[in-house]
Amino acid sequence: MPSLFDAGLIRRHLARAHRLGFADFLVARALDDLGERMGTVLRRFPLALDCGTPVSTAAAWLAASGRADAVVRLAPLPEAPQGGVALAVGDPEALPFGEGRFDLAVSLMALQHANDLPGALIQIRRALKPDGLFVGCLLGGRTLTELRQVFAEAESEVEGGVSPRVAPFAEVRDLGGLLQRAGFALPVTDSETVPVRYADPFGLMRDLRAMGLTNALRERRGTLRRTTLMRAAALYAERFSDPDGRVRATFEMIWLSGWVPHESQQKPLRPGSARMRLADALGTTEHRSSS
Repeated sequence: MPSLFDAGLIRRHLARAHRLGFADFLVARALDDLGERMGTVLRRFPLALDCGTPVSTAAAWLAASGRADAVVRLAPLPEAPQGGVALAVGDPEALPFGEGRFDLAVSLMALQHANDLPGALIQIRRALKPDGLFVGCLLGGRTLTELRQVFAEAESEVEGGVSPRVAPFAEVRDLGGLLQRAGFALPVTDSETVPVRYADPFGLMRDLRAMGLTNALRERRGTLRRTTLMRAAALYAERFSDPDGRVRATFEMIWLSGWVPHESQQKPLRPGSARMRLADALGTTEHRSSS
């Protein structure tokens, strides 16, 4: 199966974003949510993994939170070491760790560019010990829906055809099934739509560049024509402006979590094993079908 994304280009885009000054507001938002979500888990984790988060703040949070005794960061690019965190450089789709090593794995804003997301989830599950926890956040299918629409229309008008300019992202309805296929128990997925406003569409494009999120699709067309870009910007301002003239951009953040199976976890009841009829529990009368 051919790859959807150019992994080398993704790394180059990310390296450029770090040189420019990484725009970390989505990672910061995810990190705040992670703190709330981890607050419901009444457990310390001997060894935690930060799996591919584009900046080191998630690993730093894990090390400072008191939730993990030791932290390993799998960074997508070489970076300066930080206290309390063991550093490795690698790809979440090719984890350089042995099986059953970690008690907790966290990944923020990294897995949306996985060419084989089911395979990446399987590798994360294998790297966790029994009863280990995975918590991840990635961009979902509603992300940049406005930009996707205006680029398609502008390119069709100006160039007589459409090429992929904005990457497709996973849908929340599919990710629960992927967690189960990867072997996780008790899978949970949910999503949040985060609107961000800009003075103009070019502010959004600058932020995408500063997050390493510009087009890295293998089937992308060559350089975007200036005429197409300006037409897309005009359509964006026309259709997605607020009364004050600022434009809106949608980011969908999808959360997924699951546990590596363990005998201590709750199991669903076998069909027919209930000890009380539903009608008795509800205090109602059971009516049998006449058919």
